[in-house]
Amino acid sequence: MDIHTFQQLHREGLITDDSLQKVEAVEKARLFSLHWELKTLLYLGVTLLSGGLGILVYKNIDTIGHQVILAAIALVSVGCFYYCRRNAAPLSVAKVQVPNPFFDYILLLGCLTMITFIAYLQYAYSVFGSRYGLATFIPMVILFISAYSFDHLGVLSLAITNLAAWMGIAVTPMRIIKENSFDDRRLIYTGLFLGIILLLAAMASEKRNIKKHFEFTYNNFGTHILFISGLAGLFLHEQFFILWFLFLLLIAFYIYRQAMKKNSFYFLLLVSLYTYIALSYVIIRILDKIGFADMNSIYLGLLYFIFSAIALVRILIVFNRKIKANDSL
Repeated sequence: MDIHTFQQLHREGLITDDSLQKVEAVEKARLFSLHWELKTLLYLGVTLLSGGLGILVYKNIDTIGHQVILAAIALVSVGCFYYCRRNAAPLSVAKVQVPNPFFDYILLLGCLTMITFIAYLQYAYSVFGSRYGLATFIPMVILFISAYSFDHLGVLSLAITNLAAWMGIAVTPMRIIKENSFDDRRLIYTGLFLGIILLLAAMASEKRNIKKHFEFTYNNFGTHILFISGLAGLFLHEQFFILWFLFLLLIAFYIYRQAMKKNSFYFLLLVSLYTYIALSYVIIRILDKIGFADMNSIYLGLLYFIFSAIALVRILIVFNRKIKANDSL
């Protein structure tokens, strides 16, 4: 309710003093929603609890013993999954409502402790031997089954992260930069393959109407991974940088079409930023190959970044207007 609108109507004589007072009384008595604040605190609590268990194990591993630690972690995880199985809504390909406000957080705690259990089991007893892929493959399968069985987007994100770990890469951009080497060409092609798989999964979710609301999560991960891998190929394969640039433009065109179809400014923003990075790299490479004098190249580069930044802002404004125009249709 916009109280200022009623105040303006009162000043214009369109509503009486009594009516304005009633509106103001209703506005003052209106309840304030703490929904998102409470959800944030609960998610933070689950994260802190799982992290605290890890710290407790690390500091007391010599005194507690491996078996006791594993039994405690397993008990928490099994208890969480048992509670979720008993209280879950019937399995459905459509979106289902959670039975109570704490269900999502108990499931998330169960999944996190399950991952901790398997990782610790491998660390303490090497149950998988040198087949380290099993230590990520098994949690990945359980997480995907849990995400679809209990309809949980957070667990789906964990499952995709484990899929990426199983395929040999770290998902988040900062971890890719810090932990992985762009000199590994296999890593780049693995990232491209994973990005395409996730985009196909998003398409299948929408077309087959199987957990259709999972489509955004698949698209989000797939878009980031595909663009980051494409940029890595652009930076590494210097002799084929034009081909990689054209490949990135092809990706950008596909994401752009999907974003316009769904009226998603978020994906239009991703397309604009990643394409701008690729275009800037190509422009600088071309200026370098032309062989201008050092200062001339610097001046041209500075002019490019100034005018291209202005153009990028203008493009985003145009995209925003298109989205709003489509929403009003």
